Amino acid sequence: QVQLVESGGGLVQPGGSLRLSCAASGSLFSFVPMGWYRQAPGKQRELVATITNGGSTIYANSVKGRFTISRDNAKNTVYLQMNSLKPEDTAVYYCKLDYKSGYWGQGTQVTVSS
Repeated sequence: QVQLVESGGGLVQPGGSLRLSCAASGSLFSFVPMGWYRQAPGKQRELVATITNGGSTIYANSVKGRFTISRDNAKNTVYLQMNSLKPEDTAVYYCKLDYKSGYWGQGTQVTVSS
């Protein structure tokens, strides 16, 4: 079984930056795709970015050019660097390991507000 723990969320002003981290346990991390998703109250969970074990990335159009996903397989950690943050980026951000039905972290709150 896999455990995922997100960290790095918090309150930031519009235009600011934040870096999220997701630490994974177990031996699956190095071999499978990872992703960041987010969910705002009353809305569906949406894909933010994904990264394969080889480092290929995909971004949602809403974050393209502002967010960067990366991974360090030696540390079993995936990151999401968020720049030029907007109020509409406010959500709970979840880390996902893409194996079988998927494994999810507990989420970390990101709030962008003045």
